[in-house]
Amino acid sequence: MKIYHNPRCSKSRQTLQLIEQADIKPEIILYMQDRLTMADISVLLDKLNFESPRQLLRKGEADYKALGLKNVDDEGLLIKAMVDFPKLMERPIVVKGDKAVLGRPPENVKALL
Repeated sequence: MKIYHNPRCSKSRQTLQLIEQADIKPEIILYMQDRLTMADISVLLDKLNFESPRQLLRKGEADYKALGLKNVDDEGLLIKAMVDFPKLMERPIVVKGDKAVLGRPPENVKALL
């Protein structure tokens, strides 16, 4: 099991706590430090079963507005924005095998435990 984790995010911390309470020691990926590639994000989108990268974007972030992402239709550009500005990516993401869930709310992770 892997968790794409931001320790500064309360939902991310709560999700990690639920995983650890299930006696699982996940691989913790600090995606804000260790930047993801476009390929990494594409794989996550597939595992999340998201139809569009837009589903993984945090639309309330200042960078979302500053970059004008609301009006961008090019999926590659949306993914590139998440590579360049990782805080645009919803978090946490928990992956187990070929499935992934978004830990919003944290209880979503129970589907993988």
